[in-house]
Amino acid sequence: MWPIIFLKSSIGKKWVMACTGLCLIFFLFSHAAGNATLFYSTSLFQSYADQLHSHPLIVSLFSKGLFAVFAIHIITGILLFLQNRKARPQKYKVHKRAFKNSIASRTMIYSGLFILLFAVIHTAAVSFGDHGVIAHTVSTMFSSFVLSMFYIVAFVVLALHISHGLWSMLQTFGVNHPRYTWIIHKITYAVPLFFLLLFGAIPFLFLFGSGN
Repeated sequence: MWPIIFLKSSIGKKWVMACTGLCLIFFLFSHAAGNATLFYSTSLFQSYADQLHSHPLIVSLFSKGLFAVFAIHIITGILLFLQNRKARPQKYKVHKRAFKNSIASRTMIYSGLFILLFAVIHTAAVSFGDHGVIAHTVSTMFSSFVLSMFYIVAFVVLALHISHGLWSMLQTFGVNHPRYTWIIHKITYAVPLFFLLLFGAIPFLFLFGSGN
């Protein structure tokens, strides 16, 4: 069947990566909106969390859907990496800068695996915390300097991963006309920087600010 043949191809896998990546970026924006309440007060963040979890069915369906999208994105990314490496077993002697961020492109598999590790640690930290008072769990987490630094490093890696991921996604969707090049460059800088500044500021808020 042609859908299976398409998904087995490199182009098919890139489309899967692009679609799942877009879903994950939408999730990050929604997550950022909720976390932004921490900059006002932990009580507002707690109210947001309570309101969100007052709809357990929606939360359950969303969580399972997010897990499925995340798993598909990871598995497809690994398969695409192995497929590309098999097609080109020898590394090029000269790396041509075909796009603006060659470092991000060459480290996508490694930054992706680090993000997976971060997601597992973050989920475990939140899951084993105080389910009733999530604001207290967050405050306890970021009272640890080591854990806070780990989160900040993870957000830097996430920004690096998204910078190339966005570029690749837009190329896959066909947004590559020379007229839009400057827009693409701005987007691939602005979106990762937005996530880095917002998420990265939260550990600093609790370590050095008024979060506690």
